[in-house]
Amino acid sequence: MSLMSSLYIGVSGLQTSNNALNTTAHNMSNLDTQGYTRQQVAQGTRTYITLAKYADKNWLQTGLGVNYTRTRQERDWILDKNYRRESGRSAYYDVSSAALEEIEYILGESNEGHEFSVALVGDHNGADAKDGLWGAVQELAKDPTSSVNQDLFVTKAYEFITKARAVYDSLCDYQDNMNRTVSTYVNNINAYAQEIESLNRAIMRVEAGPEHANDLRDRRNYLLDELAKIGAISYSEGVDGYVSVQFEGVDLVKGGLVNEMCLYTDPSTGFYTPYWKMLANFDKFDADGNPIVSEKNIESAKVFDLTRPISSEYNTDIGALKSTLLARGDHRATYSEINDINTDGEYQEGWYDIHISQSLIMNIQAEFDQLVHNITTKINDILAEAAERATELNPDSTYMRDTDGKPYQLFKLMVNEQEGKPETGWTVSNILINTELRQNPSLLSFRLSEHSEDHVTMEALKKAFSEEIYTLNPNVTTPVSFIGYYKNLVAQVANTGSVNRAIQENQTMATDALSYAREQIVGVSSDEEMTNMIMYQNAYNASSRYINVINEMLEHLLSTLGR
Repeated sequence: MSLMSSLYIGVSGLQTSNNALNTTAHNMSNLDTQGYTRQQVAQGTRTYITLAKYADKNWLQTGLGVNYTRTRQERDWILDKNYRRESGRSAYYDVSSAALEEIEYILGESNEGHEFSVALVGDHNGADAKDGLWGAVQELAKDPTSSVNQDLFVTKAYEFITKARAVYDSLCDYQDNMNRTVSTYVNNINAYAQEIESLNRAIMRVEAGPEHANDLRDRRNYLLDELAKIGAISYSEGVDGYVSVQFEGVDLVKGGLVNEMCLYTDPSTGFYTPYWKMLANFDKFDADGNPIVSEKNIESAKVFDLTRPISSEYNTDIGALKSTLLARGDHRATYSEINDINTDGEYQEGWYDIHISQSLIMNIQAEFDQLVHNITTKINDILAEAAERATELNPDSTYMRDTDGKPYQLFKLMVNEQEGKPETGWTVSNILINTELRQNPSLLSFRLSEHSEDHVTMEALKKAFSEEIYTLNPNVTTPVSFIGYYKNLVAQVANTGSVNRAIQENQTMATDALSYAREQIVGVSSDEEMTNMIMYQNAYNASSRYINVINEMLEHLLSTLGR
């Protein structure tokens, strides 16, 4: 091989080392760039020149130097897949844990929130033993004819129903907050899908030539990571570099198209239900040609089947969006649904287990509403029974009756403004204190016609709070009293929260371990890059030195021959 040709070997070394230094500098400059994947230089030998062939010996060949083949990304497909699945599961339990913490705060069991237990049973650790409705009943039983005790009883009943409504309204407000979060998630999904489709096209254009769209691929991988936190995804890459993405088993990005996820708004609650626009069956359109969306149209196009049991075995516990929908529920739950009465007021076997129990907020709403319903209706029944007993003894008795002859009721139903009559159901949201008794508590005299105290009614009121005949829901068999009911409800929230936090912590550890393992491959190490920089710099210097040596040899030969 001639000395002139040898210069090309040195030049190939200079070019390759220079490109490698540029790649190393690119890695270093993106050390803290979110979603960046470190790049490596792939090198290969150039074609050999055969100078001679020998039958019994090796061929006489000489190389032409080094070739810069490509700049490749370092990624592990299996780690990517596992990380995205586990990060989605971690996001699911993050939402559940946060929801339970908010419920605990609303119930006010950490001296914050509404402190409903004080309104119900009082602060037994405090100086005032008369706190709470139960404390007022105990004081009333000591001297039922005392105007002070009667006023205390009505006042504590008013505080009880006021605090109960505040708790229930706060649960409803939290549902509304989660509903807005659903809209945010769906908007993000659509935005990610559109960007992934744009990146697919850009990557295909770039990689149609000799280049590799590494930075574009980094952005696409980052979007897949973010999408995986919202819901369960699967994806595959074609030979042309196009990535098809499925979300919850339905094509989201495929064949150059994006399947838009839309939101159906329930007209009564305002709650959003995600559905696939391309799968919906629209049969009515407005004057502008836009589809009129109804519950019936989207029945087969819903993104999630929220009646399915949640299980890691079947990967149904993945994604922040599903967790948010489950925690929120699809309506405001009431006590009747615990008894399998659906939203239409009809009995439907298994309604509670299928539609209520899996929703963190709706389950608490139903159980809490049941407590308030039982307490208010029980007290009203006891007062009505007192009036009836007096009437049995004396048909002309006005004991515990108003001017119309009706038994006094401590609690009343709100009046429906549209229909002009009381609402039905005796739920937290429609119960009021009797205004007449609120203004004049002594109307509840508890003094019989013979001027004796009504101890029978007092005993009935005390028994109502201590009688253990109530259960939280159909799946709980241990009967409790009103006082025990609320304690068990709080304990249920605390226990569920503890379980969810334990799962969340374990899931976070698993996700972090996968993230760390993946980072070992895709992450940029400043120490490693500095080592590479020194290595490529030395290689560049060596190639430069090699060219100088060839140059000196040529100069020497030319000078010698010139003489």
